Amino acid sequence: MRAATSTRPADAAVGAVDTHCPYCALQCGMTLSPAGRASVRIRPRDPSAGGLCQKGWTAAALLGSPARLTTPLVRDGGTLRPASWDEALGLVARRIKEITAERGPDAVAVFGGGGLTNEKAYLLGKFARVALGTSQVDYNGRFCMSSAAAAAHRAFGLDRGLPFPLADLEGADAVLLAGANPAETMPPFLSHLRRATDAGGLIVVDPRRTPTAERAALHLAPAPGTDLALALGILHAAVADGRLDHAYVADRTTGFEEAWRVAAAWWPERVERVTGVAAADQRRAAAILSEAASAYVLTARGAEQHATGVDTVGAWINLALALGLPGRPGSGWGCLTGQGNGQGGREHGQKADQLPGYRRIDDPAARAHVARVWGVEPSALPGPGRSAFELLDALGTSGGPSALLVFGSNPVVSAPHSARVADRLAALDLLVVADIVLSETARAADVVLPITQWAEEDGTLTNLEGRVLLRRRALAPPPGVRTDLEVLHDLAVRLGQPPERFPSDPETVFTELRAASEGGPADYSGVTWDRLRAGERLHWPVPRTPGHQGTPRLFLDRFAHPDGRARFAAVDHRGPAEPPDEEYPLYAITGRVLQHYQSGAQTRRVEELRTAVPEAYVEVHPDTARRAGLCDGATAAVAGRRGRVIATVRCVPSMRPDVVFLPFHFPGAQRANLVTNPALDPVSRMPEFKVCAVRLSPAGEREAQ
Repeated sequence: MRAATSTRPADAAVGAVDTHCPYCALQCGMTLSPAGRASVRIRPRDPSAGGLCQKGWTAAALLGSPARLTTPLVRDGGTLRPASWDEALGLVARRIKEITAERGPDAVAVFGGGGLTNEKAYLLGKFARVALGTSQVDYNGRFCMSSAAAAAHRAFGLDRGLPFPLADLEGADAVLLAGANPAETMPPFLSHLRRATDAGGLIVVDPRRTPTAERAALHLAPAPGTDLALALGILHAAVADGRLDHAYVADRTTGFEEAWRVAAAWWPERVERVTGVAAADQRRAAAILSEAASAYVLTARGAEQHATGVDTVGAWINLALALGLPGRPGSGWGCLTGQGNGQGGREHGQKADQLPGYRRIDDPAARAHVARVWGVEPSALPGPGRSAFELLDALGTSGGPSALLVFGSNPVVSAPHSARVADRLAALDLLVVADIVLSETARAADVVLPITQWAEEDGTLTNLEGRVLLRRRALAPPPGVRTDLEVLHDLAVRLGQPPERFPSDPETVFTELRAASEGGPADYSGVTWDRLRAGERLHWPVPRTPGHQGTPRLFLDRFAHPDGRARFAAVDHRGPAEPPDEEYPLYAITGRVLQHYQSGAQTRRVEELRTAVPEAYVEVHPDTARRAGLCDGATAAVAGRRGRVIATVRCVPSMRPDVVFLPFHFPGAQRANLVTNPALDPVSRMPEFKVCAVRLSPAGEREAQ
């Protein structure tokens, strides 16, 4: 069995520890030895189904990497130099006080991440609103799950990525994946689709012929930005061919007539002209789903990351509702969460419009409850702030923040229109970054704070099925490294907060989180670390009721709206915010590759992964490359209205001739997000990462260097 090795010793008293992979929302089980060797933890019904992907196998390699930060850094004369913790935190606290005194609390902003543990996400939101008094807090999960969350809230009254256990998918005869490529993003997930795949019931919606699409019985390849039209066409086919579940629609939903008035105009032949997907294939998709004894519709980033992402996900939910899938055992709709704690990270208060327990920050009752737990007056809590890109875009402007604290994110690479974001960061009076390595964002910071990694601390995460997991400390951190909780505690105290208000022990923080979430949509009050240590499988909500075993399956009796019914959404196709034209005739789409994760700040420092995919590339149809004067292996410039990306050409015959694909894990001139469009969904404020207009040409000699 292969293993990744860290040369740094563990605590002498600690043996092999069962823990979880640090990457995607599957949170696969692994065992980490005292020597830092990772192996699979095989347990019945474990999300990993007894396997790890290449990223998981090599996750421990970064623990002993020479790229690790082990001492604070402070900018001095244009360069970062080592400093003591006392100097670094003293500088941060002093500058925050000065900036706040001059410009008010909203002059200081906080940017978090969907990989932070529940405890960190909770304390970070509390730190922003209590220690800083700022409304300017958001996180990179706004770039991942926000459209699906908004669509689920609208349809069901509650958002949980998968409102059923992951293992339920193992009994599915048919699964439609819209905008998902789990063969590369979360490979162990595919084991749960084996039955549907073998039965010829796997349908994949993706403009590319991905490794996931290769496994499908039916691959639907719409033009980028036309996913909503395709969903309307399949819904039309289902209704017109007599596949509507009339009893379910009448008994458990509202709004079908309004939604049908829109979908009635999108007959499959019309949809074929817009999307390029054959009308016969639309009807076949409707038949596969409706005739299956157990069927699921699952969406992911490809459906969400659009300026119409909420409506697009809503259209796929409409299809699931019309077929009577949600809220029934063995069927349903769900969203494949991306980041490791993408679910829990958006539930506990680091999002601009939320308080812990998935409460709305503008709800007086929610404010009163959380303020009571925090020991402050409700009036002292700020209101909603800017969403992620709007926050980054406002940095250093006359009306925006002039200081930013970043925890668990690398927006220089991961944010859309990334050149603009880098300029905004450079305009700040103070940039503080807490990270494990010197990421591209950390390189621009005034103060860099070295923090612990996943295997060096305890904490909880909530995986894609809404199950709360305890990730255990397995190794001692390097000398001089602190946890995020310790950093927040120390800064809060230096800013005048009582020490007990910001505990640094993760179990103590979780106990407070339980109280803050109690009675909220995401109720964790009945979850304890002792229950998790004992191996209980607890899916939220878990109220404090004695003996409550959690809620693995939501909506079986009723949906979360007051009347108990799900809502159809009357949504219509509008197309991408930036369609191709004569100047920029191609669609550019972005995504992940098997070997790398998010901005690549971690995986690009793992030799096995970096060697496998060392640089950015652009996938393009051979004919499209030839027309641009390019061949396989050539260096191309992919230019759009906001910038250009330099990448090596990969000719892929299965690509649509009007589409190019860029992975988004790489820095500098290889950043895919130099060209992506920051156009925002009006509801979720999700940027349109998945489609923008570009042109392709040979890179100049200077650009290629």
